[in-house]
Amino acid sequence: MVRFLFTTCLTLATVDATEPIALIDGRSPQPWRIVNDGVMGGQSQSRLSLREDYYQFKGYLSLANNGGFASVRSQTPIADLSGYKGVVLRVRGDGRSYKLRFRAGRRMDGVAHEARFDTRPETWVEIEILFDTFRPVWRGRLVGGAGPLDASRLRQIGLMVADGQEGPFALDLAWVRAYR
Repeated sequence: MVRFLFTTCLTLATVDATEPIALIDGRSPQPWRIVNDGVMGGQSQSRLSLREDYYQFKGYLSLANNGGFASVRSQTPIADLSGYKGVVLRVRGDGRSYKLRFRAGRRMDGVAHEARFDTRPETWVEIEILFDTFRPVWRGRLVGGAGPLDASRLRQIGLMVADGQEGPFALDLAWVRAYR
């Protein structure tokens, strides 16, 4: 495992700067952690599974007990992306809105930078998100003075559903890549 992580870090650090960098790839398993509103008394449930060549994030969003979010996070090695404009992700959704989230630290709590994206039911789409459109948030609230996303210090990447609509959700993720 240590050798795999070291090799991954080394590979990311030596990638040709003109090529997109794969941050998430559904053909390569990596560790993820589910974080739902149960941490504050909510009842939402979710799971992430690796399919043939994509990840499937699905579950049930509950608004009970002041809940209303479900998320998954990965602490994969991420190269310095300061020379990149943003990310493009290939997703198939259910028509709901989701958030792509980054964190600079390894802590599971703290300020995250997020950008919302919309999906189309049962249709694979590629969505580009510029780094300068990510907003700093903490527990769903904007954080003043947190500064913009620092693409040179990214340590966590995640997905979240928190659109205020109770019910089932499903998002398939083939990959996330940084682009120039």
